[in-house]
Amino acid sequence: MTSPDRLFLAIAACGVLLALPGTMARASGGLVLQNDVCELTIGFYKTHFTAYQPNARGNQEFCEHLPAAGKTIFVLDYLHRSLKEVPVDFRVIHDVTGKGRFVRPEDVEALGDLGPYTVVYQEPVIKSNGTLTVEHTFAEEGHYIGIVTAGHPSNDNTYTAVFPLALGVQRVPWAWIAFGGAILLAGGFLFAMKRIGRRRVGQAA
Repeated sequence: MTSPDRLFLAIAACGVLLALPGTMARASGGLVLQNDVCELTIGFYKTHFTAYQPNARGNQEFCEHLPAAGKTIFVLDYLHRSLKEVPVDFRVIHDVTGKGRFVRPEDVEALGDLGPYTVVYQEPVIKSNGTLTVEHTFAEEGHYIGIVTAGHPSNDNTYTAVFPLALGVQRVPWAWIAFGGAILLAGGFLFAMKRIGRRRVGQAA
């Protein structure tokens, strides 16, 4: 096998491995889609994050992308026991950062006063039952940012998670794009293998 063949084979193999779907895929920001369940990470805390639009979609569950404006219910089910002992607040703002699905806490912090951009705000509250529910009727479709802040049970530390929310806007089919990329890379891998096999046969003859 020549050096160019080895290089081509290594690149194709790495591409296929990177494109293969796993059991965990990052939605964006602090949200992670794991086994069809949306998890929100706030510092060392974890919660299940679910959004509902009962008027439009009944009991159908959503993560970061919702089909329309209108009545929306956000539910955070705490997965960490100590989260039940600390105040947690929930906020949704218009996405004025320009970062989209790549928004980070520092992008939100750079905005300063969030009041002018805020659409939904639930003041800090302790939920000993482990479930925080926030309801709001969105008047406009568009791109938003969710922000959740939680305290620490024994010191003054606070932890913040930010994540994008899209209401009624077309979603880029990243899963299909990744799948198509995996097929193309796999085809390249097979082509390289056949090419190497033919060259070996020619050399043997």
